[in-house]
Amino acid sequence: MSLDPATVRRIAHLARIHIEDDDIPRLQAELNGILGWVEQLAGVDVEGVRPLTGAADMALPMRADEITDGGIPEQILANAPERAGDYFVVPKVVE
Repeated sequence: MSLDPATVRRIAHLARIHIEDDDIPRLQAELNGILGWVEQLAGVDVEGVRPLTGAADMALPMRADEITDGGIPEQILANAPERAGDYFVVPKVVE
């Protein structure tokens, strides 16, 4: 597949990239090269190869879903402009 200058302008427009008319031939060559690589990949024989979803076929350990206060209220409230005990004080927004 070969892209023409109008298609390169359309791709740039869709990507919200401003390109000068002088840059179109260079971008056209680069995009055509990328499409050539994709066409090469289409020719690779992948018969019998399982699709990979990641580099390792393992499950991540699950942590216990426990509700906690974090155990560090002093660190959390250290930069609070105003506080009352272990709580943030905020301006009243409802009369």
